[in-house]
Amino acid sequence: MQKSAGNPEAEVPAAGHQPLLRLEGITKEFPGVLALSDVSFDLRRGEVHAVCGENGAGKSTLMKIISGVYQPTRGTMVYKGQIHQFAAPMESEAAGIAIIHQELNLVPHLSVAENIYLAREPRRGPFVDRRKLRADAKRCLDRLGVSIDTETPVRNLSVAQCQMVEIAKALSLNAEVLIMDEPTSSLTEQETRLLFKVIRDLKSAGVGIIYISHRLDEMAEIVDRVTVLRDGRYIATDDFETTTVNDIVAKMVGRSLEEKFPERTSAPSQEVIFSVSGLARTGVFSDVSFSLRRGEILGFAGLMGAGRTEVARAIFGADPLDTGTITLHGETLKIQSPRDAISAGLAYLSEDRKAQGLAVKMPVDANMTLANMEDVSNGFGLIDFARHDKVAKEYVELLDIRTPSIKQPVRLLSGGNQQKIIIGKWLFRKPKVMFFDEPTRGIDVGAKFAIYKIMDELAAEGIGVVLISSELPEVLGMTDRVAVFHGGRITGVLETRNTDQEEIMRYASGYGPKAH
Repeated sequence: MQKSAGNPEAEVPAAGHQPLLRLEGITKEFPGVLALSDVSFDLRRGEVHAVCGENGAGKSTLMKIISGVYQPTRGTMVYKGQIHQFAAPMESEAAGIAIIHQELNLVPHLSVAENIYLAREPRRGPFVDRRKLRADAKRCLDRLGVSIDTETPVRNLSVAQCQMVEIAKALSLNAEVLIMDEPTSSLTEQETRLLFKVIRDLKSAGVGIIYISHRLDEMAEIVDRVTVLRDGRYIATDDFETTTVNDIVAKMVGRSLEEKFPERTSAPSQEVIFSVSGLARTGVFSDVSFSLRRGEILGFAGLMGAGRTEVARAIFGADPLDTGTITLHGETLKIQSPRDAISAGLAYLSEDRKAQGLAVKMPVDANMTLANMEDVSNGFGLIDFARHDKVAKEYVELLDIRTPSIKQPVRLLSGGNQQKIIIGKWLFRKPKVMFFDEPTRGIDVGAKFAIYKIMDELAAEGIGVVLISSELPEVLGMTDRVAVFHGGRITGVLETRNTDQEEIMRYASGYGPKAH
């Protein structure tokens, strides 16, 4: 294919590669915000075309225009040779375009099967054919190689299981264009492998796939071309095999990122500031014990369902404990609710930031003070708005949160900035121990580095940090020790500098140490 140095529409397609979907000069303006400016893009049948960029680059906005969530301010979309502008997602779905959103779009009280075929349920006369509904849903899940009861309410599923239901829902549409927005962000390595097999099958069937992910290293397995956006503008389109991850990152951020992780600025002391002993919750985890030293970053690693998040939630009082002891600075804590944990000096950044960490319809300043309202209130229990706004502005500046105003609704900010707001909320509370549960899920490489630096600075100040992550390079790059979970137990606590991914996976799979 002949390539143009500029707009991808200037490329001359090779024979048999006429675009299935083409966007020309797409601009999208919101009040006070230019989200996209003159962006062009094309997708061919049977290809995976990645769209990369930092949070706020315009990727999700572009996808929402393709799928009918938004209408462009200017520009043209040509789909299968005809100009289209979808007024709603149902129109794009009917035309053969399906999207898997980064933020899960499921109805919690409905079953897995009902969510997969929502508003498209098979019918027998005026009634829903529930037997066929369950069978069709199971067929979609089987295609992904996952075992989830189709009658289970979605609210009872983990984030990773919900992600698989979203993917199954998209597959059920038999779409010609499939948009995947961070599809592997909550998946284990094994689940990701299964998803990639499905993607290859879809490519073979002629489906065009738009793939958005911040995990650039995994793209080499499936991506054919990559388009980079920055600050709502088109930067470049390249064949993936002719570019490198470093080149993509440089185009995304406008500079080269030589290191993925910051250099640690201090080492932990031997002083144990926090410990748990014999924690158990029937059917979930048992006999969990670990200690956390002053200034240490302790990693929690393990496969999905191993019990990492469940232990953190129980320590924080979000879920009940059957037995066990929690000690902070030599004092035994009695934690029966998150309020007790917060009062004791514990902070927990949940893996589902929008559902459990933020009030997304409220502005930045309100979210920043939610965990410490008494400190911005007067003696009568009323909010001191001068103090309230001053605190919000301080943490916005401290954490370099990119927002037009502290009054901006949180839902309008990028994932990285939303995560920083949660961190700011807890920093204002002055915690002694912070649990970070998948803190960089769905966050771009630039924002990841910023989060890592914050974690390092917290540790250097003597705050105990626990990092729960499914990304082993992240665990190895940021922690001092790693507690590995399997089957609701800690199977080993490893010194990070003396271990590797292979050994961690052996412990995570229940096999124990590798042979030396």
